[in-house]
Amino acid sequence: VQLVESGGGSVQAGASLRLSCVVSGRTFNTAAIGWFRQAPGKEREFLATATWSFVKPVYSDSAKGRFTISGDNGRNTVFLQMTKLGPGDTASYYCAAGTTPSRIRNGTPNHWGRGTQVTVSS
Repeated sequence: VQLVESGGGSVQAGASLRLSCVVSGRTFNTAAIGWFRQAPGKEREFLATATWSFVKPVYSDSAKGRFTISGDNGRNTVFLQMTKLGPGDTASYYCAAGTTPSRIRNGTPNHWGRGTQVTVSS
């Protein structure tokens, strides 16, 4: 299983950005996918998770209302649409896959991507 993120970059405050993650080699332990981020000097933070149907996504309080998880099941790709970005959103963003959304929500997914950097300037 391999997860490869893309779409990060440097943007101004207030901008929107969409991250992508391609999941190759999907198996039973990639039934759920999600996103995390980690800012310098801080712990990795859960953002969002869902199954590949994206019917009942789960968001952290920091992501709710500004971030949206979605995906293209046929292309094995999951997205994170981020809006109204601010300097506090500067971090490395990681895609994760696991057996259940709960496992991802608890910070113990089966697989991690290598991350993509997002930098937001004021």
